[in-house]
Amino acid sequence: MDEPVPDHPADHELLAAAGGGVDPDRVSPYRFGPAVSPHLAAEEHGTPIDPGVLVVAARTAGAGADALIVEGVGGLLVPLGDTYLVRDFAVMLGLPMLIAARPGLGTINHTLLTIEAARSVGLEVRAVVLTPWPEHPTAMQRSNLATIERLGEVEVATLARAEHATPSALARVGEALPLDRWLA
Repeated sequence: MDEPVPDHPADHELLAAAGGGVDPDRVSPYRFGPAVSPHLAAEEHGTPIDPGVLVVAARTAGAGADALIVEGVGGLLVPLGDTYLVRDFAVMLGLPMLIAARPGLGTINHTLLTIEAARSVGLEVRAVVLTPWPEHPTAMQRSNLATIERLGEVEVATLARAEHATPSALARVGEALPLDRWLA
């Protein structure tokens, strides 16, 4: 589901490198182009996405690891097939969630809807991360953070933009997040 960006590795390759040199095929058992919703990409490619394959791949990739991070390819209500949503995959895995959201206009609604969609099926939302968080946030961005935290009854953290899309640069900005607490 990656579409290469100049000077930016494909997502599955970047995540594999960040995972300590994991085989990229273990990171993403399905990869299609162009960048469209997964159900459309699978349909255009003629390869339906099998929920069982996704679950086995995630559990296999996470075996023996300190943590397993599963990216939601666009959001909880994005279809992976005709009747199978990212949210269904999340429920099958039963992992706690961190929600990544943009800090700008519209994020309160999108983020609170995502929190509600997760909690409505019993998923635990550990935190929201607003990214890329600017060095000098506006009053609106600061208000968005506080409003999501208050109305969503969830911790909200911020993550700066990485200088480069390399594992080391991403790790540097990620050091600001309280991952130990969220993963406990």
